[in-house]
Amino acid sequence: MSTEDQRAPRSLAAALRARDDASLAALLRARPDLITPVPTDLTQLATRAGTRASVVRALERLDRFALQTAEALAVAGDPATYAELLGLMAGDARDQAVADALPGALAALREQALVWGDEDSLRLVRTARELLAPSAQHPSPTGLGPSVREATAGMSPGRIQELVAAAGLPSTHDSVSAVGALTALFTHRKKMAALLAQAPADSVDVLKRLMWGPPYGQITADPAARLRWLLDRGLLLPTAPGTVVLPREVALHLREGRAHRTAEPVPPGVEAVATHRPQVVDSTAAGQAYTALTTVEELLKDWHEGGPAVLRAGGLSVRDLKRTAVALDVSEPMAAFWVELAYAAGLLASDGEADERYAATPEYDEWLERPPADRWAQLAQAWLAATRTSGVVGGRDLKERALSALGPGLDRSAAPEVRHRVLTLLAGLPEGAAPDPEAVLARLRWERPLRGQQGQPSPQAAQGPPGSAHTQSPQGSAGSPASQGSAGDDDLRSRLARWTLTEAELLGVTGRGALSAHGRALLGARSAPKAAPAAAHTGPTGTIAPAGPGDKLPAPHRAAASASPATPLSPPEQAAATAAAARLLGPLLPEPLDHVLLQADLTAVAPGPLRRPLADVLSVLADVESKGGATVYRFTPGSVRRALDAGRSASDLHAFLTEHSRTPVPQPLTYLIDDVARRHGHLRVGAASAYVRCDDDALLNEIVADKRAAGLRLRRLAPTVLAAQADPATLLDGLRAMGFAPAAESAEGDVLITRAHAHRTPPRTAPEPVPDGPPMPDATLLTAAIRAIRAGDLAATTPRKPTEDAAPLAPGELPRTSSAETLATMQAAVLTGEALWIGYVNAEGTASQRVIAPVRVEGGFVTAYDHTADEVRTYPLHRITGVAELADD
Repeated sequence: MSTEDQRAPRSLAAALRARDDASLAALLRARPDLITPVPTDLTQLATRAGTRASVVRALERLDRFALQTAEALAVAGDPATYAELLGLMAGDARDQAVADALPGALAALREQALVWGDEDSLRLVRTARELLAPSAQHPSPTGLGPSVREATAGMSPGRIQELVAAAGLPSTHDSVSAVGALTALFTHRKKMAALLAQAPADSVDVLKRLMWGPPYGQITADPAARLRWLLDRGLLLPTAPGTVVLPREVALHLREGRAHRTAEPVPPGVEAVATHRPQVVDSTAAGQAYTALTTVEELLKDWHEGGPAVLRAGGLSVRDLKRTAVALDVSEPMAAFWVELAYAAGLLASDGEADERYAATPEYDEWLERPPADRWAQLAQAWLAATRTSGVVGGRDLKERALSALGPGLDRSAAPEVRHRVLTLLAGLPEGAAPDPEAVLARLRWERPLRGQQGQPSPQAAQGPPGSAHTQSPQGSAGSPASQGSAGDDDLRSRLARWTLTEAELLGVTGRGALSAHGRALLGARSAPKAAPAAAHTGPTGTIAPAGPGDKLPAPHRAAASASPATPLSPPEQAAATAAAARLLGPLLPEPLDHVLLQADLTAVAPGPLRRPLADVLSVLADVESKGGATVYRFTPGSVRRALDAGRSASDLHAFLTEHSRTPVPQPLTYLIDDVARRHGHLRVGAASAYVRCDDDALLNEIVADKRAAGLRLRRLAPTVLAAQADPATLLDGLRAMGFAPAAESAEGDVLITRAHAHRTPPRTAPEPVPDGPPMPDATLLTAAIRAIRAGDLAATTPRKPTEDAAPLAPGELPRTSSAETLATMQAAVLTGEALWIGYVNAEGTASQRVIAPVRVEGGFVTAYDHTADEVRTYPLHRITGVAELADD
């Protein structure tokens, strides 16, 4: 490459060719779509980096200031100088904060291959310019309109000369020079100021109304004098019948050179609005973490024998979600969160049967046996990585179909990134500090202004003369200051951030709005800062010279440009972080108790969490009356009968209560158990359709005489047997409603013990998160890809000897020679030791170019040192498409 080429790359491919491997790796990490599949050479990499889909994705990942820099380059000259870009960003007053931050933003754009060239010829890639440059169909986010040259493209030469003369300029011989003279006038600060000093005050008001955009307006066939003055001098130019536009150069003069109303070089700070002692935060978060565990257990216990049915389209019905919310004593959105969390953790799934229902998975039984801290860690890790978003439940998809919990359409691929970023911002505050949620949202909007926005703004003409009351306010994309407030809280990232703050508190990752110690460990953060860090732009600050020759980036620029605001940990790193979080949380969780406090009002108070055997038995023997710091259980005849139906005797229940109560068993509770047990099983119900038998015929007479038994249609078969035209379950329920305590019996006459049947799904895996684009390449893949790209580029750019009869090959085209020519050239190269350029197609049909030095040719194979792979390889001759000799130099 010549010295001139090194100083000023003539294309994006040349600029990429001048980069080192570290810079190429940073590019591929920032834009992983460029490596899928691996490009054959740097020319193909540059071509792929300029495709619309890839550029849009790259623009969406820019922060606000970097995006403003790209927008300024889109309205600057092509190419533009660094001084011109600085003027558009910092204005005539040269805002020092903007000037300091601009090199970092420009380095970020260069790193992502959106900008290339040296400081004298900065070029925005063509696709990015097309997306960001102003046009009649797509206004610029800066609010600027077309340039004088673009606006006068269809104007007659005579009319252009009239504009030149009215502006006080000498006439020219052609339209091109006339437009150039008019442009020079509008860009000359002193001359332009003198021209506007002659304008009527109301004409200047019209210009000021349009200067921040939109630059278009409508006029009548007979415009007012204030408008005629502007039209005669080209300060307003017609674009269509009845429509005029403010030229870009005029708007920039009125704006004092600034492309944006407000440049934002520094991100909004995230300050603490409340500070708590770290111990209080950790204990509060630990308490909520335990509540999360009990809530998930209660949910799956409620679905123990098979949960709600699966809708035909998938998911829970609205009615079942309401029932679940009532059972958990939470709101419906919170119920959707807990259901989705259990699903994401692999504890809940559909059973896949014909009558498909939701139920716990076998993983749930294993989960129950783990320590509480490990169970919480599994839930927290699943939440952090899940793309399914419960917050959208109840909304509508693009086809106006309702979104239901556990149903399709809930994946939002940006959710994991937003969760990590929100928690990372909280981790950047001092321990115990809780931020203002609005400050967190403002920071996220600055970091990713285009993410979550739908579409691009459309041009809207003013509904009246320019400068009239009908002139509309500026409209820009989400990245422009003019539209900063328009994004509001309706964009997806803002909603995800709000849900993250709420869900983190519910899950116990945060306490009182501040990140807990185990929440910090979950992110992989080692320690918290002692003081709030100063806000800084993602690029380096301070006065830094633009990138030097060859478009190579200084190391600080590369590091700043490639750093992501929120990079999730790799799976091994996340596993280690989760284990560390569990170790920190474990000592904070309350120890399960083995006792309760029985009271005379037939209640039992559990002053804390109970050990599993005690909790399981007590949940059968009593009903939960209230929850909170202490759980209150109430004993009723129905609950005692439930325990007897489960196979326990009265003596078992007395012994159980005596063993696990710190207070004496109250006499009313003893009487209740004995009374229910005495009557339990005195009546026996079996299958005939159904029958009732009892040794006490007087009791059967009482049942038959009771009017409430009419619906059971009982008749006496024998003194001690009644037959019913109802099934046994209905008969049992009917007799119990009448105040009796019947027991079911088997066909052999034995009392049936009714225990809850645990319904489980077949083994199920947790749902896989939906990735947000191609996965991030690891170091091994990056090294191999860069080596392959370099090798392919070497083969593609190596000079070849020209041949007289061969037509020149297009870039990337493989050489074509006959088999005899290929063999003869290979054999000659073995004797001379010269290197050759070959085209090769492998067994998978992938074509590539290679530079080889043949060592041996025999048996239809050539053994050669492959310069592109830097190793000795053997190639079948029939797969070599052609061969060419390399130039002598």
